[in-house]
Order: sequence, then C-alpha cells, then structure tokens
Amino acid sequence: MNKPTTSPELMLDNQLCFTIYACSREFTKLYQPHLDKIGLTYSQYLVMMVLWERQECTVKELGEALFLDSGTLTPLLKRLQAAGLIVRERSLQDERKVLISLTEKGWALRSEAACIPAKLAEGTELSPDEFIRLLGEFKELLARVHQANVNSASK
Repeated sequence: MNKPTTSPELMLDNQLCFTIYACSREFTKLYQPHLDKIGLTYSQYLVMMVLWERQECTVKELGEALFLDSGTLTPLLKRLQAAGLIVRERSLQDERKVLISLTEKGWALRSEAACIPAKLAEGTELSPDEFIRLLGEFKELLARVHQANVNSASK
C-alpha cells in the first residue's frame, strides 16, 4: 500500500508554532544552570522579574503580565512564599484581591540575578542589533496571537 505524501503545510519543519515552542525550550535550557545557582525555576524567575520591576502587584496583574492563569500561578507563588522570597496578603481596600510583594530576601536575590540576561545574550551569540530586532518582532507576534485568542474567545 502506498502511503500518501505529506503536504508541506503538515510538515513539522514548516510550523512556526513548533519552532517557537522548541526555541523556548532551548532558551529555558540555557537559563537553567544560572537559575540553579540562585535556586529558581524559569517560571519562578519570570515571577520575580515582574516583582523586581513593579515592586507589588495583584495575582491578576501578575497573571496578565506572564500570560498565566491563577491555577498555574498559585502553586508557583506558594513555593516562592515557602522559600521566603515573597509575601501574599489580602488587600485592605478590597479583600478579593491578593497582593504579592517581595521580602528582603526576594529583593536581595535581584543582585544575584542581575548578570543572567547578559550571560544569556552571550549564549545566543546574537548581536545587540539582532537581539533588538528579534525582540521587537516576537513582541509584535505575541500581540497578534494574543489578540486572535481574545477575538476567538469572544465569539
């Protein structure tokens, strides 16, 4: 029996989503030795980056910044709190909101993590111009895909 040939649109190498997925996994591998040194997973590092930038935010705001739902975020936050890096507390103005802020230990970790972006840039062997160009293109792609998901969900 002759097997049908695969059409180009069904070939893995032609899938943008797979290339981005695989690239993301490879980036995470590049991060891991640096994150192991400071005791964070990649997801925890992303949470910490948002908090180092914003100082305090709600669980909802954190989820929006990281494109994560509260079901994914809650266990992450519990582990960060158990490690003594963050504090979770109910807002005094609105008890439905949970505020996330850094402890002194969480703030101190920032200085240990400061070298990680430069080490990753070195690891990718991208020039500064290539990095800036790709970052802009991927931000645009993310915005378009996110909007497509928003539009799809509202139908």
